[in-house]
Amino acid sequence: MVATKTPAESATDGVPTGAASPRGLVVGGALAAVYLIWGSTYLAIRFGLEGFPPFLLSAIRFLVAGGILYAVLRLRGTPAPTRRHWWNAARIGALMLAGGVGLVTIAEDLGVGSGVAATAVAVIPLWAALVSGLFGRWPMRLEWVGLVVGFAGVVVLAQEGDFTSNPGGLVLLAIAPILWSIGSVWGSHLDLPRPAMATAAELLTGGAVLALLAGVRGERITEAPSASAWLALAYLIVFGSIVAYTAYVYLLRTVRPALATSYAYANPVVAVALGVTLGAEILTGPAYIALPLILAGVGLAALAPMRAGRQRRQLSLASSRRVGDEEPDASMATPSIAESPEPEDCCDDDAA
Repeated sequence: MVATKTPAESATDGVPTGAASPRGLVVGGALAAVYLIWGSTYLAIRFGLEGFPPFLLSAIRFLVAGGILYAVLRLRGTPAPTRRHWWNAARIGALMLAGGVGLVTIAEDLGVGSGVAATAVAVIPLWAALVSGLFGRWPMRLEWVGLVVGFAGVVVLAQEGDFTSNPGGLVLLAIAPILWSIGSVWGSHLDLPRPAMATAAELLTGGAVLALLAGVRGERITEAPSASAWLALAYLIVFGSIVAYTAYVYLLRTVRPALATSYAYANPVVAVALGVTLGAEILTGPAYIALPLILAGVGLAALAPMRAGRQRRQLSLASSRRVGDEEPDASMATPSIAESPEPEDCCDDDAA
């Protein structure tokens, strides 16, 4: 039987071969979704918090989104997740949605601005590089440099006014990216259903955990939410959860983690721009210094595997050429030599 390659194994620098192919277009659309939509959700969360408590807001968001997506998939004939699928999805949903998104929502409820929150969360790819080491893939030298630069940006960001007045928000936004990164990397090693159904299962289980936490905290809706709060919740359900989260799960299972988590480049820029223009948020010097540092660190971390993959391809090409130069003239070659198979491709990128 001929072994087939997974999409991640057939990637070059993280993008599947044949960028003009339908798969390449889908990857591009998925990246655009997580870049732009997730960058805008930080401000949408702030508006939603005007009418809903933090954990309850996230619980409603994910339970409704997951329920809609699950119903549509089942009506289209998609098999239901197995018991093992549900258990694995619950662990990922608890980490990424209850831990990652839930803590960010709490931080914004404490008064941290949406742009500052997005800037703090931009270190997710750096944490993902570290967490990957637990699965046998430790950061390369350039990635370590990126980690140092990026975390230096976090130290600078801690001097931002939102954090000095809300130290609890700083702690929450330090923990949230770690939990999200653990879920992202771990999820690529677990047995989960197909991407769309995996999204539905994670949204439902993560929403259930958030609903439980909301009950523990005694969260209640004490008065009718405003129209802007309802609109923000609807946006978070349809675009922030169903569209963007489905796109992210697809990327995690299709391209390298460095590319899948590259939304961290665009999200802070989008969030800061929307927070300042639409949210009337005010940023001080530390945020403007920290943002370039964090993005530079993320860039270095993403560049390392790309450079390593390019070097492996160059070595493979040079090796193939040497083998070709050493072959005898075809007219004098025996059939067994002339018809020998080509060297196997040794340059596949590791799967996520």
